[in-house]
Amino acid sequence: MSSRPLISACALKLFAERGYDAVGVQEIVDAAGITKPSLYHHFGSKKGLLEQLIAPLFQEVNEALARAASYHHDLPRNLDQAAACFFSFAEKQPLFSRLMLSMIHAPLKSEARLVVQPWLEEQYHTFENLFRLASGDHGNMKGRSKPFAATFLGMLHTYVSLFLDGNTDFDERVRHEAVRQFSYGIYS
Repeated sequence: MSSRPLISACALKLFAERGYDAVGVQEIVDAAGITKPSLYHHFGSKKGLLEQLIAPLFQEVNEALARAASYHHDLPRNLDQAAACFFSFAEKQPLFSRLMLSMIHAPLKSEARLVVQPWLEEQYHTFENLFRLASGDHGNMKGRSKPFAATFLGMLHTYVSLFLDGNTDFDERVRHEAVRQFSYGIYS
């Protein structure tokens, strides 16, 4: 493995295990078996490493979520597809998913939170738009797209956390139950 992917893989593992702020550059280079100048050559800084590490992963999941949330007047189907997408990605990328969850709850002005914020806002806006469009078919949902988007994302994050901690599986039954519980609240 060349230096760049090796550094990224080591950093992702360390960041996922202990959090971005708890990992120093020296630990990353020691784990990768390289020198600090090599890391700085490839990424410029620890922040640059984080940015380049998460960008393709967030882009992949956010594009998949956008496709799943493309509204065609079948909100239950959209929600199920979005949950399937989110859960599938967590199964495929557990280290990234754990890192993402830790950065969601990082202090607002922390380096990690500032790096992740635009990606999280993109996810939020994807779902806000889905619920805004669906409100045209479901009048009781009008004006509630923001809290619905936040609640749906929060539910997805909770299930990913449960999965990563070994407290649930992501089978079809679990996904349908999660979406059904959420749906009861929004249609009332």
